[in-house]
Amino acid sequence: MNPEMLIACALLVPLAGAVLILLAGGRPDLRESVSIITSGALFVSVVYLIPHVVAGGRPSLHVVELLPGISIGFEIEPAGLLFAAIASLLWVASSVYSIGYMRGNNESHQTRFYAFFALALASTIGVAFAANLLTLFIFYEFLTLTTYPLVTHKGSAEAMRAGRLYLGLLLSTSIGFFLVAIIWTWRIAGTLDFTAGGILPGRIAGGWIAVLLFLYIYGIGKAALMPIHRWLPAAMIAPTPVSALLHAVAVVKAGVFSIVKIIVYVFGTELLADGVHSGWLVGMAGVTIIAASITALYSDNLKRLLAYSTISQLSYVIIAAAILAPLSVLGAVLHIATHAFGKITLFFAAGSIYTATKKTEISQMDGIGRRMPWTMAAFAIGSLSMIGVPPTAGFISKWYILQGALERGSWFSVSVIVVSTLLNAAYLLPIVYAAFFRTGTDHDHAIKEAPLPILLALGFTALGTIAIFLVPESLLEYAGLLQASL
Repeated sequence: MNPEMLIACALLVPLAGAVLILLAGGRPDLRESVSIITSGALFVSVVYLIPHVVAGGRPSLHVVELLPGISIGFEIEPAGLLFAAIASLLWVASSVYSIGYMRGNNESHQTRFYAFFALALASTIGVAFAANLLTLFIFYEFLTLTTYPLVTHKGSAEAMRAGRLYLGLLLSTSIGFFLVAIIWTWRIAGTLDFTAGGILPGRIAGGWIAVLLFLYIYGIGKAALMPIHRWLPAAMIAPTPVSALLHAVAVVKAGVFSIVKIIVYVFGTELLADGVHSGWLVGMAGVTIIAASITALYSDNLKRLLAYSTISQLSYVIIAAAILAPLSVLGAVLHIATHAFGKITLFFAAGSIYTATKKTEISQMDGIGRRMPWTMAAFAIGSLSMIGVPPTAGFISKWYILQGALERGSWFSVSVIVVSTLLNAAYLLPIVYAAFFRTGTDHDHAIKEAPLPILLALGFTALGTIAIFLVPESLLEYAGLLQASL
């Protein structure tokens, strides 16, 4: 199969899966089998693109040219391929996990859930493979619209309020800022295509660079940079597989991935290299990292804590991209992948705890590790990865980010990374300690592990978090390809 057909398959397979899931709605076993098969087929389609990119190719698929310099099309470059591979692989794990979670909690509207999950992954692949800003914007908006029914899945008043906040913030920022920035870019550059070295150098200067950068950064609300972040904690009302989708597989990763692509392929690192026009972004990302970490430190609700942890970790990607050192930009892309494995493990564990015990507060989890050792062992692995401790994947990306900050002499960034690492340890390790070394209540003796599909998915992502560190050769080899492309 040629690369153009593989790109088309990667985009169309999730759409076809959504249709088949709806058709199989009355037969749960068939519906869930379709979800798993579809996710597997998407992953295979993405994997078959890897040799073409590793060989130096940039497979592309042109759809239509709307106006001169404005088209809808797709092109595969190393960063986008890595994002698509991680998202499609973790969709397989999420599909298995969802079987145990949705059935174990007797969730309603399960067919709708699986169908919109598939549509969200189709949108994610569109973001990852977008060849230009227009295509990126279209699929970015599709991702917002297809995840809205997942956020409001429960249908409660609280869920509907969260959905309105989710939709309102993300659409208002994208239309009010992101779209304006795209139109401005086209007016001055005459093209929207992602180009090595950027399309803006020589076409914009002075303070206008900072203004345009501001429009892009705050137009991409999915990156959850403060103060455009409140939608993320609010969306935790959704079922845990949706939380995993928001935090690890698709939504927030689409946000920070888009920011990295725009900095590298629209502005170009040389245009921003002096830091005059991007220094504010380093400062704002640093503030977000520390403020979100402190909020997590004082949160008793487990999913809320993990939400603010995500807000903090996303800004690692932003600050790394804004530093503009080759190693830090590489670290930003790698952190999208390593954070995905660690954070989805933490959310899977939170859902496992809820399914088995209906507990949601950290203060309720004393001794739970003795009754749910597999779940809490996985939680411990995910926690170490968030902190950036060997032997977990988070260490690798944080190492590159830190090295890039040192290379640039960005001592503010170095300080933020060190302080936030200590804060990460301060809000995650006490949960692990309480789970294994404190005594629970008498009625906790009836607690047992969550259903097998949950444990299988949880074990896969936890082991993946360790495997990335222990067997890093392929990732580091690919990192060299990434570095050359960035």
